[in-house]
Amino acid sequence: MSHMTKNSKERNPEDAFGRLLQIMDDLRAACPWDREQTMESLRKLTIEETYELGDAILQNDLEDVRNELGDLMLHIVFYAKIGSEKGVFDIYDVLETISKKLIHRHPHIYGEVQVKNADDVKHNWEALKLEEGRQGVLAGVPASLPALVKANRIQEKVHGIGFDWKDKHDIWEKIQEEIDELSDAMKNSHSKESVNHKIEEEFGDLIFSIINAARLYGIEPENALERTNLKFMNRFNYMEAEAEKRGTPIRELSLAEMDRLWEKAKSVQK
Repeated sequence: MSHMTKNSKERNPEDAFGRLLQIMDDLRAACPWDREQTMESLRKLTIEETYELGDAILQNDLEDVRNELGDLMLHIVFYAKIGSEKGVFDIYDVLETISKKLIHRHPHIYGEVQVKNADDVKHNWEALKLEEGRQGVLAGVPASLPALVKANRIQEKVHGIGFDWKDKHDIWEKIQEEIDELSDAMKNSHSKESVNHKIEEEFGDLIFSIINAARLYGIEPENALERTNLKFMNRFNYMEAEAEKRGTPIRELSLAEMDRLWEKAKSVQK
């Protein structure tokens, strides 16, 4: 990268990390905004920074990835500083805890356990977490995760203890079954409620199965859906711009005219 020099080997990460810790001390002592922050007030900002990092990764903007990692590092240091002020933990405790955890959960590196592949590592990881006292396989799934991400994480967790399809191709039969059940629920619906709970349930089952298929085929569903979101937005923005060039707001176009613009957007943006 452009910021790295021939003398990059002389750069000391410990010095850079120590500098960040000192800056955090300075900000906490002298800056009115930083002094007022709590773990609770930082939480929503941390979530936002995490999503910004995710965007940079999807866009393959490595310069932005570097910047967003720095922002997240600041948040980690910030939480550790607040923890030290409360007398409950400091940055040393944070680093020691993760180091010990990684060593314990990688006995194939730091012990005598033999593994054949990454799948074996995942199985061992989940088993070790249960040995550490976690109450149930799914106990580590955060309640506040977005539903799509949570579904994928749930499926990864149960896969870790062997509860999974023997043949990944069988998932398509399950998906067709869920489509049929959803279709039947829609045909047989006589509810006047704005949301038919049976249809909603069957729709959820279908989405859950599709997410399962993505996992089985090595696809990250969140990334796949976000790429589709971006693709749709780019094509629609193109349609809107083309309509404006013609002097007609897109909302005033007929569906046939919008379809023609959509097809043009697809051909232009391949």
